[in-house]
Amino acid sequence: MKMKRRTLLGAAAASLCAGAVPRAFAQDDWPSRPVKIVSPYGAGGPNDISARLIGEYLAHRLGQAFIVENKTGAGTRLGNSVVAHAPGDGYTLLYAAAPYSTLEALYGKLNYDARKDLRPVAMAATVPLFLVVNAQAPFKTAQELIAYGKSQANGLTFGSPGYGSLPHLAAELLYRDAGVKGLTVQYRGDVAAYTDLLAGGRLDATLTAITAALPHIQSGKLRVLGVASSSRSEIYPQAPTLREQGLPNVVASGWYGFMAPAAVSDAIVGRLDSEINRALKDPELRQKLLAQGMEPIPGSAAEFGKFISAEMDKWSEVIRKAGIKGE
Repeated sequence: MKMKRRTLLGAAAASLCAGAVPRAFAQDDWPSRPVKIVSPYGAGGPNDISARLIGEYLAHRLGQAFIVENKTGAGTRLGNSVVAHAPGDGYTLLYAAAPYSTLEALYGKLNYDARKDLRPVAMAATVPLFLVVNAQAPFKTAQELIAYGKSQANGLTFGSPGYGSLPHLAAELLYRDAGVKGLTVQYRGDVAAYTDLLAGGRLDATLTAITAALPHIQSGKLRVLGVASSSRSEIYPQAPTLREQGLPNVVASGWYGFMAPAAVSDAIVGRLDSEINRALKDPELRQKLLAQGMEPIPGSAAEFGKFISAEMDKWSEVIRKAGIKGE
């Protein structure tokens, strides 16, 4: 009996060890199959393009395909939700964007918890917002624009590519910080807003990523008054920051970064964090991102997490004080 009991105990221990080995190797061997990167936007836009550029680099480094899958809808909520509810095995990642930090404040309760169901992996890039006006306008600095707005009964009129978008929220932040009245006119995308800005008369300014506006800037039809970044942009360094022009709180940039389901292990997140940061320091990849109007921002998963939390707090306050509700 004693012999049988020892044999059974030994077999049980061996069985437990055998069960543990695959789980350990699953961590050590990651990735052993293709990894899916969910982009919450359609194909061909900056989120999709930069996800593919970084995914190609990761595939080369890690020996597995990183496949971008576009899950559009509900202002990025659909793509976010897909990853929030995905298995925590490291094979489904989210290439998150700036709306991630505003959705709960705009729409109320989501079908995922933005602070708990996804964990930050690595920041990828920011997209600076530039303050742009018609080149024929009389103001050449942000302060001159504000002074003009204060002299008008209805204040300033800004163009926005969509209700609740980051340029819309940044304009509200500018009105508040400058102490000037403002009206934000909503368009379906930047191009329509540029049409009215170029025509002159209806809009005073817009806050926009510079890539789409650059041809009009280079042709002398639009003028850049500043950039809403904490420091001058590598993309267009001649533009002074709005901070430099007496608007210390007007800091607003689009951003992209990698997130994973909360259950993904520290080991996998650490490896991804290291490899993504290596990618962002690669000179060739950096130039490709800069050409798309994106500034690569290396940093740890912890730093990215603090950034997202701060963005959520900041924009929640702006949304609440401006009375903005998601449509």
